Amino acid sequence: MSYDRILIDQGRIIDPANNVDAVAPLYIAGGRVVALGRAPDGFEPDRVIDARDRLVCPGFVDLCARLRSPDVEDADAEFAEYRAAAAGGVTTMLCPPDGSLVIDSPAVVRLLREQAQNAGLGKVLPTGALTRGLNGQDLSEMGALQQAGCLAVGNGDAPVANALVWRRALEYAGFHGLLVIARPEDVSLKGDGCVHEGWVGSELGLPGIPACAETVALAQLLALVEQTGVRVHVNRLSTARAVDMLALAQAQGLPVSADIAIHHAHLTEAAVGNFDANAHAVPPFRTVDDRAGLIKGLSQGVICALCSDHHPLALDARQDAFQATLPGLASLQMLLPLALRLVEENEVTLSRAIALLTSGPAGVLGIEAGTLTPGVSADVCVIDSGREWTVNESFWLSCGRNTPYWNKAFKGLVTHTLISGRLASEL
Repeated sequence: MSYDRILIDQGRIIDPANNVDAVAPLYIAGGRVVALGRAPDGFEPDRVIDARDRLVCPGFVDLCARLRSPDVEDADAEFAEYRAAAAGGVTTMLCPPDGSLVIDSPAVVRLLREQAQNAGLGKVLPTGALTRGLNGQDLSEMGALQQAGCLAVGNGDAPVANALVWRRALEYAGFHGLLVIARPEDVSLKGDGCVHEGWVGSELGLPGIPACAETVALAQLLALVEQTGVRVHVNRLSTARAVDMLALAQAQGLPVSADIAIHHAHLTEAAVGNFDANAHAVPPFRTVDDRAGLIKGLSQGVICALCSDHHPLALDARQDAFQATLPGLASLQMLLPLALRLVEENEVTLSRAIALLTSGPAGVLGIEAGTLTPGVSADVCVIDSGREWTVNESFWLSCGRNTPYWNKAFKGLVTHTLISGRLASEL
């Protein structure tokens, strides 16, 4: 529903980008934030949102969200993912290039942006393919992708053939001013693994992916960043060793940043202990020590963003032997409650948790989002942080039910999501 002037009143505003944490009114007009604290002259709201005892923060920026199941060709299903995003407080999503449509041409970029505009429930930023058809060999037309609206390029979960292709890709992307997004994984070390190479995988008889599959690939990537000077964002780290390597690289001044998927901040290899295919993730859930290393990276600033790594899957995608199931979790609506659980468990501060969902990822992309600075687009969410809910049909909007949290109780619900000043979701 559209209102030209909205007052969000009496909420606790948390805007880490501006170091704001205060109870104050927020004024919105013409789709933009116009003031915080003191009303602009003559401001008469068309709608007042009572935010007493609630948090008010910038809309979330998600650096990895797929909006369609690879085995479901249904536009209504994709619309459901937009509704899930809005309900979860996500207002901007970066889509990896390896979804149901490979984003390797300007036509696909335009199609995705038009679909998002028609849905009106979230801003979508496509990540262009690093190589044509994600074949790992031939560089894509990055200049055309950049002109079509891509801010970044990457190869998603598809492998890149060798270090020389990576080097040429970095140089080409840098020439066009594109951010490179990479998920480090050495495919030769991964083999046919589907879980972490550890005690759980051994007990279940499932082939494992060693931690070094990530660290070997990251070492190569960091060496190429040092060589080329091109800015790289490392997507979905999973090991403590990789966090240490990244911290050292950042200390040396290399232009690298990183995120982790929200579920990796909570789950370990034990999550697949009963062959639960809902815990089949890429990268796999690692050890207790790895999880501790990721948390340390979040709290110390080495890791600047939490992403959903949303990947909705049809029900039958999980009805097979564990190794044969498709990996991925539906998680757009889990970003907030799992981030708040980190706060409840004293893993990070509330301000840091909000920053990891807003200003951190927005800074990676260099976009005008993730803040409530007057003048910016009014992408805002209002949160009832104490509201208890259960992950079930009453609240779940994604077509994907592939989550290990089904029927589990959480605290924290987004009650209102505004995108460019328009109410996209309201409880």
